[in-house]
Amino acid sequence: MCLPRAATLGCPYMRDEIRIMSSTLEKLRNIGIMAHIDAGKTTVTERILYYTGKTYKMGEVHEGTAVMDYLQEEQRRGITITSAATKCPWKDFEINLIDTPGHIDFTAEVERSLRVLDGAVAVFDGSEGVQAQSETVWRQGQKYHLPCLCFVNKMDKIGADFEMTIESIRDKLLANPILMQIPIGAENSFAGVIDLIKMQAVFYKTEKMGATFEETEIPSELKQTAQQQRNQMIELAAEHDEELMDIYVHDKPINVEMIDRAIRKGTLSNKLHPVFVGSALKYIGVQRLLDGVVTYLPSPLDKPVLTGHKPTDKNKKISIKCDRDASLVALAFKITSDVHGDLNFLRIYQGKLKPGRRVLNVNRNRRENITRIFEMHANEREILDSAGAGDIVAVVGLKQTLTGDTICDPKKPVCLPSITFPQTVINMSIEPRTTAEKAKLADALADLRREDPTFECKIDGETGQTIISGMGELHLEILQHKLVKEKGVNVRIGKPRVAYKEAITNSAQAEGKFIRQTGGHGQYGHVVLTVEPLFTEDGHWSRDIEFENNAPGNVVPREYIPNVERGSKDALGCGVLAGYPVVGIKVTLIDGSFHSVDSSPLAFEQAAAIAVEKAVKDAGPVLLEPVMRLQVVVPQANFGAIQGNFLAKRGVITGCRVHGNMQVIDAKVPLVEMFGYSSEIRSATGGRGTFTMEPLTYEKIPEQLAKQIAF
Repeated sequence: MCLPRAATLGCPYMRDEIRIMSSTLEKLRNIGIMAHIDAGKTTVTERILYYTGKTYKMGEVHEGTAVMDYLQEEQRRGITITSAATKCPWKDFEINLIDTPGHIDFTAEVERSLRVLDGAVAVFDGSEGVQAQSETVWRQGQKYHLPCLCFVNKMDKIGADFEMTIESIRDKLLANPILMQIPIGAENSFAGVIDLIKMQAVFYKTEKMGATFEETEIPSELKQTAQQQRNQMIELAAEHDEELMDIYVHDKPINVEMIDRAIRKGTLSNKLHPVFVGSALKYIGVQRLLDGVVTYLPSPLDKPVLTGHKPTDKNKKISIKCDRDASLVALAFKITSDVHGDLNFLRIYQGKLKPGRRVLNVNRNRRENITRIFEMHANEREILDSAGAGDIVAVVGLKQTLTGDTICDPKKPVCLPSITFPQTVINMSIEPRTTAEKAKLADALADLRREDPTFECKIDGETGQTIISGMGELHLEILQHKLVKEKGVNVRIGKPRVAYKEAITNSAQAEGKFIRQTGGHGQYGHVVLTVEPLFTEDGHWSRDIEFENNAPGNVVPREYIPNVERGSKDALGCGVLAGYPVVGIKVTLIDGSFHSVDSSPLAFEQAAAIAVEKAVKDAGPVLLEPVMRLQVVVPQANFGAIQGNFLAKRGVITGCRVHGNMQVIDAKVPLVEMFGYSSEIRSATGGRGTFTMEPLTYEKIPEQLAKQIAF
């Protein structure tokens, strides 16, 4: 049987036909591909583009020709750095597809992509099972309640173990995998898949790049196993459909439509996770995965109604429906700098959008113009006349909009939940090599800050240096490359440093007065504040800073309250122990006074800063350091040495298991101890050891080490 590759896409009129097809929201799928680094996400995506007719030449990651890895650094390193979007047709459906990075340093790309998608495909390395970053991206998907398919990739790889991978999905992700297929063979003998719904064996023709396949009877030695797995599949599916359960219990004939309907119900409720299997590199299994995407993952209409709130009152909820005739509501989830202006990526949740339309940015309270709308294909774009609810598009014209901002109809303002990102964990000083480059550097850093919400920059008050912060060494290295190669700024950089934080352990109260009299109008500000620590549910310090006004009556006029909050937060940004920002703290204004003539916004800002600094010093301030979640894979012979190395680094081993002839170690280790660890593990294991690392939390630094840092 030959699978059509939408060959007619070469016709210049086919685009209009696709537009007609995509007008039906039931036929639209917004999905992302997510996985641990090197599990094969981008290769899967490249195969999807080829089989759907979106591309006519299959790109390869290892050759630097992948369409979705279009940045120079992505092609050079063979990794995905930025999420890339495209739209492709499959049968009578259209799929908006986002390929996300696997490296933890670019977790923001995953976070903001999953926030606006309706479903996801999690790709797993068939020889490794669930890996460290697999768990992270799965948690991110579950945070947004994304229905998810699983694709066990690389079944042709040495050590491929389908059963082990399924068990790891069940045990580590606490998922409920339901097998849609089982592999025929493994490693070098991997030849195809058995479709458990149709009970057919499928063999792909590799010489035809998998575009041609043959459906045959199941090999006799696999018939019993296939029947057992099919029975288990139907049992799991029947739990989510009463009609199928009744038919199954009474041993009546079951057709494909019944099974698909039941599995779709379970998948949409996030209680089932259909599993597909194959090898993207060897062109096996991707078409069946696409069938699963359109059959089991939700359309925009299948998603629960999104809830926003009035901009002026978070308690007044507003329902957002996927209705193209309603008022506009969209979320900006990604920004890239462009020679013609910022390119803002939007997920439209409600209403329609047309070029030339005036919209409201609720978060900035600014009205902006949409000048052009594009459908993106990696770094290529196609101009659209309009877009509507359910679509993911890029627009030009928004000047003030940042990641996480809500764009809506000015006549019906509504605010959507924004996107939260992890804290930065590593700092690096950066400075221009010449005075002439200084202004250029400031503009370039502002561009990077708009593009990347996990990138921060500030001026060190004591040294005057510019300090940039990011999610890891690779993240900062990529940012440096962008500054030099893309922005054309010649910079000198320092060594990476850990981004410490400060916090408090107790509550405290302090008074702050700012009084200046120089003749004529003076300055008068007086506040009394309390501070108390804020913790998360798991007992760690929160990343947030909260402010509350509990002052009685009008002791501090209402117009000065924002200045008290601003002064408090500015002071907290400088810390009291070693100049690091204070986090996990609540500041409450409880009293104060004012002068009818001399009080001013500046006076209350200064008074609040004085009070906060006093209170924090009395509240048991401590230094916090970033602690990383680490997964190390080493030969069993090296386990003892690596274990001892962890102890020397103040690390704690949280789990270990044997995988083939390798030992997999899970641990948490302070980031400051991990600089240069790549060289250490290569030396200790003869180059056979590998590790992955991601931010876990911030924890209190031992007192002796804190003294060394503070002084």
